[in-house]
This record gives sequence, structure tokens and C-alpha cells, in this order.
Amino acid sequence: MDANIEKALRTTLEYWDRMKKSHEDDAEDDANQFEASFYRMMEQIREWYGQLETKPDTLEDALLLPDMAEVAEQLPVEIILNFETELELIVDGQIREDDEKYD
Repeated sequence: MDANIEKALRTTLEYWDRMKKSHEDDAEDDANQFEASFYRMMEQIREWYGQLETKPDTLEDALLLPDMAEVAEQLPVEIILNFETELELIVDGQIREDDEKYD
């Protein structure tokens, strides 16, 4: 797996675990840190994808790329849909505006 994606994935998973275990006082901060790390990971994926010589035409084909298959395999099931939605935007050449991100 691409080293930048792997590092971002590890960070995202760490924040996910922290968020899932957070106490009421820390829940909002932990959720915000997770969300920020998730979108940083997606930006790493966007950069990596932009450097591919041959780019997949569909989300399904993108998920078959070894790096993306490995990311999807490691993500918690609760955020797979978010990952697939963001990856589809990347495949389609679209960029999500900050105010359109998931709450």
C-alpha cells in the first residue's frame, strides 16, 4: 500500500478507536478528530489516484485496485459507505465542499 495512505489510514483507525471509547466530555472532540483524519486520508487517496497512469472508470473498478481493497478491508463497517462515497467522488473527478461533508 502507498506509504502516505497507510499512515493516514492508521491515524484514522486510531481516532476511530478513540472516538468509539470516548467519554461524554470528550465525545465531540474525538468525533471531530476522527472526521478530520478521515478526510485527510481521502485527500491522500485523491493525490495517489491522480498519479495513476490508468484510472478506473467506476467505483467498483477503483475498489478492485489493491491499495483501495486493502483500505476497505481495514475500515470498520460503519464507515465503508462514507469511504465508498468519497472514493466515487474521486473517480468522478469531483471535490466535496467543506460544508457538504458528513456531520
